Amino acid sequence: MSEMKKQPDQNETPATAAESTPQKTMPATEIGVTQPGPEAEAKPQTAVPSPAVPSVTPPDPQAIEEWNRQVRRRMSRQTRRGFIGLGAGMLAGLGAFEWFTSRRMINGIPWPFRKTLEVNEQLAHDYLTTGRLAPTFPPDRISEDRVNGDVGLDDDVDAAAWKLQVEGLAAGDEPLKLDLDAIKKLPRMEMVTEFKCIEGWSVIVQWAGARFTDFMRAFPPQTRSGNEFSLNHADDLPAYVSMETPDGEYFVGLDTESVLHPQTMLCYERNGEPLSQDHGAPLRLVIPVKYGVKNLKRIGTIRYTELRPADYWAERGYDWYIGL
Repeated sequence: MSEMKKQPDQNETPATAAESTPQKTMPATEIGVTQPGPEAEAKPQTAVPSPAVPSVTPPDPQAIEEWNRQVRRRMSRQTRRGFIGLGAGMLAGLGAFEWFTSRRMINGIPWPFRKTLEVNEQLAHDYLTTGRLAPTFPPDRISEDRVNGDVGLDDDVDAAAWKLQVEGLAAGDEPLKLDLDAIKKLPRMEMVTEFKCIEGWSVIVQWAGARFTDFMRAFPPQTRSGNEFSLNHADDLPAYVSMETPDGEYFVGLDTESVLHPQTMLCYERNGEPLSQDHGAPLRLVIPVKYGVKNLKRIGTIRYTELRPADYWAERGYDWYIGL
């Protein structure tokens, strides 16, 4: 038992042996720490060279002066040419104006201008057909009221006393006189179209009245052949229709083809109300395929004729047809 106690434990390490063993110090290079060397500390820095500055050659004063002289010469030549061209153009224009205005007059204007208007008239006439309708619009597109033109409307007219005189009828040589009720008994038509003024403005208006072709059926004109009136034989109808205000101050001439257009109307209502005095009460012409100057206000006389009738604005320089 005592021997076993004196036997030292083989798994046990004496503390004194560990403590007495000296520790070996590792140099810094061996543990991953790099020490700066003398070469790194003494390495000089390299300077960055500056960019080279380009040399500038001063301009030659004589070359600049020569260039300026050339520019001035070119400008002077162009200015003279422009002035000469402008003067020549003005003289040519003045000469042409003098020539045109000194020509013989036809219906109040020199014949070259009248011939030009006649060409325009023929083009518009060829474009017109009974199948080409003016555009129509819904009632919510109606424009604000606008009044223009008062020739022939100096005095107000009593609608109850007003009479429409119709001449050139098949019934006889005596003119027929109709009141407004006679027009209102005809089939009623309504349309919303654009009224275009020759001055450049336009308004959308709702019209109501009698189609002119229905008026012709009820009160037919004298035919050329003397046969019974028929809209199917338009070439047998009088060539023209004339209309004028009761005082005769304003008058328009229309070809029969235009009055046969399905939108040509004898109108007694505008925008749902009877015509006002300013808009031609009690009866006016509405023809949307022509400018407003042809839409006679306050009709006093309708005349069928073979002679081309006078026209207020044609006598003042406009073309007689004035179609759209």
